[in-house]
Amino acid sequence: MRLGDIAFQTLAAADTVILMVAGLSFSRVNSGMDTENRAGFQKSLATGHWSLATSYWLLIGLALVTLMAFLLSLAIGSVLIPTDEIVAVLLGGDASKPAWTTIVLRFRLPKALTAMLAGAALSVSGLQMQTLFRNPLAGPFVLGISAGASLGVALIVLLAGVAVGLGGSTTGLAGISLAGDTSLALSAILGSGLVLLLVLSVARKVQSGMTLLILGLMFGYATSALVSVLIYFSVADRIQAYISWTFGSFGSVTWRQLQVMAPTILLGLAGSHLLMKPLNALLLGETYARSLGLNVRQARLGIIGSSAVLAGVVTAFCGPIGFLGIAVPHLCRSLLHTSDHRLLLPAVSFMGATLALGADIVAGLPGSQLTLPLNAVTALLGAPVVIWVILRQRNVQEAFAG
Repeated sequence: MRLGDIAFQTLAAADTVILMVAGLSFSRVNSGMDTENRAGFQKSLATGHWSLATSYWLLIGLALVTLMAFLLSLAIGSVLIPTDEIVAVLLGGDASKPAWTTIVLRFRLPKALTAMLAGAALSVSGLQMQTLFRNPLAGPFVLGISAGASLGVALIVLLAGVAVGLGGSTTGLAGISLAGDTSLALSAILGSGLVLLLVLSVARKVQSGMTLLILGLMFGYATSALVSVLIYFSVADRIQAYISWTFGSFGSVTWRQLQVMAPTILLGLAGSHLLMKPLNALLLGETYARSLGLNVRQARLGIIGSSAVLAGVVTAFCGPIGFLGIAVPHLCRSLLHTSDHRLLLPAVSFMGATLALGADIVAGLPGSQLTLPLNAVTALLGAPVVIWVILRQRNVQEAFAG
């Protein structure tokens, strides 16, 4: 079976599994609640003026849009490839021009799969952070998780002596061996998890969400300072490789690196979907969550672990990509008119993947040989979205109110 056939089937299976999980969770989430708590819980998660059937159709629509964006990303680039040729290659056939088959399978397909995985991971991580801290501006980037992951990568690239970007390559981390890939991912996860644990430990002692955000930014500045020190004492080629990595890119991830990245992200996404009930309960406050029988401490640790894995691995292989984790959850809340994570988790997965694919297409400047920094594109797309959502909702905290 060809790589394109495997990737196409994996994409379809992933969409189906996410939709199935969203449906099955409705029957499981109410277990363990008494009648009074269940009524209050369901009332607080009402889906606005959308019916449940409409919400499901919206999810299906998002899945189809994601599939269309996936095919579009394979077709558009410095060389335009017809969609029917793309489908033929994905189904195991050959394009009319042999070069098109090579372009799709060797370059565009791993980049598109990386964009989908990274977009879904960052969006889910941002949603979990916003719910955990009950703050609409929380996210992997704002709370310093990405900075912690960057520190972990900097320790590997700048200090541990892993050869990256040698021979004039500026594509990022494509020269690392499989063993190096594993250590890179683990270091990024540990770095992001450490920063998040620090933020959470402080969160238990402060009541103000604004104070927590400021402290998270301070943790980010501190880790960035450590990275600056490492850069100062590093050699030029490693500095160039690290700077190129900080621009963000989905195209630097190879099939070999996907062997590490994809399973880790899929495990993180699966763990986040198992946390639907705790996330919904935490929307109502810790006291009410405990009345529902939720072990708040275990739920926090689970959310921390899932978020750290998702943000850390994406940052390790793609660079510190901002705004997706903040903007996508707000877009999905506005689209579905709900704070229910049984709908939001699959929705942000699809929308995050779609926007990541769109940002990658824009960054690639179709028809030219130039490439924009991915972080610049996500910021240009994400900042107006956040501003629009805040102005439209007038009081964005309503999305977190019970």
